[in-house]
Amino acid sequence: MKLQLRTYTINKGALEQWVQEWQTQLVPLRQKMGFVVLEAYTVPSTNQFVWLMGFDGGSWETADRAYFDSEERKTMQPDPARLIARMENVFIEKVR
Repeated sequence: MKLQLRTYTINKGALEQWVQEWQTQLVPLRQKMGFVVLEAYTVPSTNQFVWLMGFDGGSWETADRAYFDSEERKTMQPDPARLIARMENVFIEKVR
C-alpha cells in the first residue's frame, strides 16, 4: 500500500470546523474513490491537521486526479479547502 502523510496548517480559529468538514465530506468521498484514511491528528497549538492516507488500487496519481475531477468534489459546498492556509503532502515508507 502506498502511504501519504498530509500536514495542513488550518486558518486560525477554523481547526474544529475543518475537522467536522473533513470527517463528513472529504473522508467519505476519499473512501468511495478507493483511498483508506489510516490516522488523523490535530495540533491545536499550531493550527495543524496531520493525517495518513493509503491507496492500494494502482496509480495514486490517477486515483487522486479522479478524486479531484469527480463531480462530487468539484461541487462540494462549502469547499473545505478554503480553510487550509498551507499544505504539505509527502509519500512515506515504513522502516523495515
